[in-house]
Amino acid sequence: MSKKILFLFTLLFSVFLVEAQNSDTKYSRDLEDVLLDIEKQYQVDLSFAGSMVRGKMLDYANWRFRPTIEETLKNVLTPFDLVFEKKDDNTYRISHFRYSKITLREGVERLEYMKTLYDDQKSWEVRKAELKECMRAIFHLDDLPEWPDSDPIVTNKRKMNGYQVENIALEVLPGLYTTGSIYKPAKLKGKVPVILCPNGHFTNGRYNEDMQIRCAMLAQMGAIVMNYDLFAWGESLLQFEDHKQSTAQLVQVLNSERILDYLLSLNHADPDRVAITGGSGGGSHTMLISAIDERINVSVPVVMLSCYFYGGCPCESGQPIHLCGGGTNNVEIAAMFAPKPQLVISDGGDWSNHVPEYEFPFMQRTYGFYNQLDHVKNVHLPEEGHDYGRSKRIAMYDFMGGFLQLDTLSVKDKSGNYDESNSVIEDEAAMYVFGNDKANLPEKAILGIDELKKVLKTTFGE
Repeated sequence: MSKKILFLFTLLFSVFLVEAQNSDTKYSRDLEDVLLDIEKQYQVDLSFAGSMVRGKMLDYANWRFRPTIEETLKNVLTPFDLVFEKKDDNTYRISHFRYSKITLREGVERLEYMKTLYDDQKSWEVRKAELKECMRAIFHLDDLPEWPDSDPIVTNKRKMNGYQVENIALEVLPGLYTTGSIYKPAKLKGKVPVILCPNGHFTNGRYNEDMQIRCAMLAQMGAIVMNYDLFAWGESLLQFEDHKQSTAQLVQVLNSERILDYLLSLNHADPDRVAITGGSGGGSHTMLISAIDERINVSVPVVMLSCYFYGGCPCESGQPIHLCGGGTNNVEIAAMFAPKPQLVISDGGDWSNHVPEYEFPFMQRTYGFYNQLDHVKNVHLPEEGHDYGRSKRIAMYDFMGGFLQLDTLSVKDKSGNYDESNSVIEDEAAMYVFGNDKANLPEKAILGIDELKKVLKTTFGE
């Protein structure tokens, strides 16, 4: 027995003797005291809020100690739905359990496990079909009723230099509206690509400056582009005030399906050139819609691919999509898009920081089943953070431009650099359909989550 282990067990049983614990009391100890002992024994600092542990009693406390700090912490914290995260060699932060976030090690282990489930195109297609069937069932996509028979509400058409914009509301379910802005080329001729731009949780939602620039640039290149609100963000706040509902993910999927149906009904829409791109929560949505809707041809998820983070908002993980197939993650969901063209944009400042090491090789393996490694790319920006800024947009322009045959030269300067100066940053009011007054909503618009649940129950039996 090593000196370290001998010391550990000597200390362990000395504590037993001092406190005169026994099986009659289940060797119970105050959790806060146990954590203080762990700090001393392993010579580490534990960061935690006192309110998180104070007054909680841990049965068989010292029996949970193990030779390593991490085994011990797991045994001690798990009964209370607490978890730990290593911050440096001597510091661990304790927090409440988050179903949507695991450790990097656990995420990598999950990827390695999933590799054992398939090793060629045939076995992968079986797995993919299972996942897709499960996810589509969660969102009722194979038994959707007809969309409400109401005309789109279009407002404030305006012309810009090289593109035009109009605001639109579509009725998705009876009394439920999705709102957004459609960007089109100044002159529409022939068939043109269609691009969905779902929002993430960036400041100001679809009114965000980066979002407006991206949509305007893609329209100037020759695409029809739609920028639309999250559930209970933007003008959706007129109907619903709480974004953090599991229903948010269901509604946002239905919104995208309804929007795509509408855009593809337009005379100039090319059904063979359909793309989607979003950042953060919009990146989660990009991966999901790409996986479950065959109409998408090109996908660019931004700053969201991660094997250890599933999206902390109910609009990303509120429905049990990650429990499909016995358990999956966003990397496998993104891989479901293979062999179609996909660009993953990642950075060093968030949970996409390990994409080049772990997530992207996993995706390459899947694309390799189809001999289409040239269809999956990763642009990693190690010095950048969680946004959809210019460098990320440029990577997307290049990728979309190639696979959608966009006119990228029309938005470049004499030096060959992308020139975003013609993209007008509008005030929020210019982008409104209904404005900021509920009185402007259609008379049949539903208000509040309870009314929405009634509509969902009537429609889907939920």
